[in-house]
Amino acid sequence: MTLATLVAGATAQQREAAIADALDSAQTTALILEGLPDARSPLTAVAGLRIARIAPGCICCSGNLTMRVTLNRLLRQRPQRLFISLATSTHLAAIRRFLTTTPYDALLQLTKDLHV
Repeated sequence: MTLATLVAGATAQQREAAIADALDSAQTTALILEGLPDARSPLTAVAGLRIARIAPGCICCSGNLTMRVTLNRLLRQRPQRLFISLATSTHLAAIRRFLTTTPYDALLQLTKDLHV
């Protein structure tokens, strides 16, 4: 199973810094980052990450299909760790519920959320 952590709060740069601090170089890691890339992101210097960016917006409402397609593509690569960075924590509970439904319940093990 892939360990999955939801990252919420603050700015995109702060969320990405928190992810960079939590990375384990011994694990294959995939990231779903909501929002536009920032050249100052600490993740740009980390080799080997599988990064997918999706447009800002509510990924459990209007962006549900985009989230599903992106997540499915990343999970086919069987990462050991997955971080999902969210621009807002408004629907955090709904996203957690989505990630615990079929087929994701058999693929992901949700960890404690990372709030920055």
